[in-house]
Amino acid sequence: MKRIFLSAACAATLSLPAFACEGLNVTDPYARASTAMSQSGAAFMEFVNSGTSDCRVVGARSDAAARVELHTHIENEAGVMRMVEVEEGFLIPAGGSYMLARGGDHLMFLGLTQPLSHGDEITVTLVFEDSDDLEITMPVDLERMPAHGHSHGHSHGHSHGHAH
Repeated sequence: MKRIFLSAACAATLSLPAFACEGLNVTDPYARASTAMSQSGAAFMEFVNSGTSDCRVVGARSDAAARVELHTHIENEAGVMRMVEVEEGFLIPAGGSYMLARGGDHLMFLGLTQPLSHGDEITVTLVFEDSDDLEITMPVDLERMPAHGHSHGHSHGHSHGHAH
């Protein structure tokens, strides 16, 4: 009986997904809505990878929106900037970082299910290639200026802060 239990315990342990992005922290996440009546919003943060393996965030989801996409800004032939989805995701290099900032790469909330009011908190699940999802809680900050995107130094990772 003891041998059967041990075999079952080992099999259960081996079937659990491993978090391949060990050493990854999400720093200073926050969300904004375009206007009070907006159907869309955006979120910004810095990924800091102190681990020895590259990580790639390939998606996100949140109860705050019908859909969450990874976005960037590109300039078309006419010189007009527009937002586009980045389907391949964002690479966070081992020993490096990757910034999601206003005017650059960001999470885009489409079809908001609730108003994003200053001071509220929303939960976002980040989806990684080849590793577990990471759930973080971020404030809605409608007063922050773009130049202050990561100066506050709050840390939220898969093992501390507001991560679940």
